Amino acid sequence: MTLEKHDLIHELPEYRDQIREMKMNNAHFAKLFEAYHEVDHEIHRIETGVETPSDEYLEGRKINRLKLKDEMFQMLKNAEATA
Repeated sequence: MTLEKHDLIHELPEYRDQIREMKMNNAHFAKLFEAYHEVDHEIHRIETGVETPSDEYLEGRKINRLKLKDEMFQMLKNAEATA
């Protein structure tokens, strides 16, 4: 089983430059980015067997990761539209 990378740059490669800029210039985006990174790292540890919580817990973390990604994606799209 090969685990996919879900870090934000791999998820949204077309926004690489905007992600970097928003991390430096938007405190809310930077906070979301950090939260996303932490959740993604935790999910990776679970999927590789380092941690073994319940399936329900893992699914909840994946849902959280998706919500964070969606919010950051919307912020990136909005910033792009106003640029």
